[in-house]
Amino acid sequence: MAEPVVDLATDPVQRPRVAVVRLRPRASVLLAVTTLVGVVGFTWPLFLHGTSATDQAHAADAPWIFIAVLPLLLAAVLSALAEGSLDAKAIALLGILAACGAALRIPSPGVAGFEPVFFLLIPAGRVLGRGFGFVLGVLTIVVSALITGGVGPWLPFQMFGAAWIGFGAGCLPPARGRAEVGMLAGYAAVACILFGTVLDMWFWPFGAGTHTSFSFVPGAGLLHNLHSFVLFDLTTSLGFDLTRAVTNGVLVLVLGRPVLAALRRASRRAAFGAPVVHEAAVVVGTGMPAG
Repeated sequence: MAEPVVDLATDPVQRPRVAVVRLRPRASVLLAVTTLVGVVGFTWPLFLHGTSATDQAHAADAPWIFIAVLPLLLAAVLSALAEGSLDAKAIALLGILAACGAALRIPSPGVAGFEPVFFLLIPAGRVLGRGFGFVLGVLTIVVSALITGGVGPWLPFQMFGAAWIGFGAGCLPPARGRAEVGMLAGYAAVACILFGTVLDMWFWPFGAGTHTSFSFVPGAGLLHNLHSFVLFDLTTSLGFDLTRAVTNGVLVLVLGRPVLAALRRASRRAAFGAPVVHEAAVVVGTGMPAG
């Protein structure tokens, strides 16, 4: 009996995953530092002392976070280039996917929670690796912000949120077929809810006012302010987050399989994991090496 033919371009179990941006030690350290900057940027208002003004929280830190993040990301990319883990093919694919992801945001840039921008980011991170997903998340948000006019103090925080979603997609366990698509759809839904929750953190300290039950109170204590933040998130943005989660989850569930297959086929044909071999040119008719 003939053995079944396995398509290595679409079978994630038979074909090992190719990390287009391989996280070697130097790049890993840079991404870890970048993530730490992001975590500090989101959470430092929780640790303000009692004499600080409420409107100081995140009021002017976004430009500084943006200035800190860009050199770190550039250093990570240059480190990947220097270590040979990022080549011209990977940069071209990164640009194409970032442009496609930005185009998904044009029909409705976050209006009423309809934001399908993560639909392509999650399969790309899954197929091409967590390092690629991290960088793609940042580029997608930056390009889409430039196209839709969404540049503002929220931009660096959105960059971090999308980068973490792409990174997490590359960390998911092995699966195949419908199980893989279902896993990615579930991840998309959960990640979109967490994205909205984390993004609320930058807005909440000065956006909730000063005389509500979920207002930010400098110096009130970490647990008190976290409780107020949860109430703020449930009251103001959970409906938008659920819409985003359903939108991206359904898109991944319906279109995830062909997108995964296309990305794996592109990865196979680009041969990202194949070593580059330089061969001497031969002069025709002589059989002798040129030069």
